[in-house]
Amino acid sequence: MKLLAAITITGTLLAQAPVERPRVLGVAHMSLFVSDLAKAREFYEDFLGYAEPFTLPNPDGSVHIAFVKINDYQYLELFTDPPKSDGRLNHIGLYTDSAERMRAYLASRGVAVPAQITVNKIGNKKISVEDPDGHGVEIVEYQADSWTGKDTGKHMPASRISSRMMHVGILVGNLDAATRFYHGILGLNEFWRGNSATSTTLNWVNMRVPDGENHVEFMLYRELPAQDKRGSAHHICLVVPDLQKAVDALESRPARKNYTREIRIITGVDRKRQAGLFDPDGTRVELMEENPIDGQAAPSSNLPPPR
Repeated sequence: MKLLAAITITGTLLAQAPVERPRVLGVAHMSLFVSDLAKAREFYEDFLGYAEPFTLPNPDGSVHIAFVKINDYQYLELFTDPPKSDGRLNHIGLYTDSAERMRAYLASRGVAVPAQITVNKIGNKKISVEDPDGHGVEIVEYQADSWTGKDTGKHMPASRISSRMMHVGILVGNLDAATRFYHGILGLNEFWRGNSATSTTLNWVNMRVPDGENHVEFMLYRELPAQDKRGSAHHICLVVPDLQKAVDALESRPARKNYTREIRIITGVDRKRQAGLFDPDGTRVELMEENPIDGQAAPSSNLPPPR
């Protein structure tokens, strides 16, 4: 009887044990709706210098998704569908060491998750959820025999303007709710917050993944912009070691003649040199140096978030 009781107690304790969060290793991708794939390819591939290792077709044989490779773990996914309900953003992607454990963990934290993980069309395990602002968040577990796994070490030409996506930026209308999801559940940690020189409220909060170097940047708004005004807020940031050299390289490329905007270098509030580019649909691509201009990190803002 004592043995039976011990087994029962042990089983109850195991049933009640919290599900441990698997590692969140980095930002995997940003997926965007593009209105003209040829023009998007010209911008991301001919101008920024990236390669396209594979595509997924529509039933009629045209391209549904073009994959633009930044490095072995980071991609841009260009969807040719019409945009839905979040501007040009389809979803953002994070990568983990276990999609199945992540599904169980998120379910244990009250997040609506699919009944099971799936394997996407390029062979990686994944689950898809929504954050509090309605952004799609895909959490991927890379597989060695997937298309991305088989492409390891390939399609990374010297022409790439950057070899790493530092962060993705997303619109956030409620900082507390976003923090509960990204920090309280997914484990991302805030490391800096900032505001523009003229703002009376907080504008940005940076949240680093717990087991990697990338981060998600919250772009804070009292009222979220209209659908056709979200491209400059939703953005990707590509890190470069020397911004002036990067801009000089872009200025010398043949595809520069088709990019009609000025490329201007500025020093941001975070004391890092940066330059803003815009793809043909207005999605912002930030080129940024990783370190502040004088090595001194800018202090975090103490302004309140917009209400």
